[in-house]
Amino acid sequence: QVQLVESGGGLVQTGGSLRVSCAASGRPISSLAIGWFRQPPGKMREFVAASRGNDANAYYTDSVKGRFTISRDNAKNTVYLQMNSLKPEDTAVYYCAAETGYSTSYKWVGDYAYWGRGTQVTVSS
Repeated sequence: QVQLVESGGGLVQTGGSLRVSCAASGRPISSLAIGWFRQPPGKMREFVAASRGNDANAYYTDSVKGRFTISRDNAKNTVYLQMNSLKPEDTAVYYCAAETGYSTSYKWVGDYAYWGRGTQVTVSS
C-alpha cells in the first residue's frame, strides 16, 4: 500500500513560481512511477508530468515543457513539481499519483493505482 500527501499549493500571480510536494509512504519512491496530474475547474483530470523510479527521463505535457520540472528526493521519499512562469490556465487542483509496476504508459489516469487528495494552485491574472 502506498500513501501520498500533496502540499505546497497556494495563490500566486501570473509569472510567479510554486513548488508542490508529494510525500510518499509505504514504499520507497525509487520503486515507484510517479505522475503529476491536474484538474482545472469544470474539466477532466489531465496529465502534467511523470518520472519512473529508476529512469532518469522525465515526461511532460506540451503546455508545461520548459516551465515545470519534476524531481525526486529519495532521502525524504518526496517528489516535487517546480512550477515557474505560471499562467492563469495552470489554475487547478494538482494531484500526485503512484504505480508500483513498470509500464511504458504514464500519461493516463488509469496508469496509476494510488492517488493523493490534491492541492489547490491558483494563478491570478
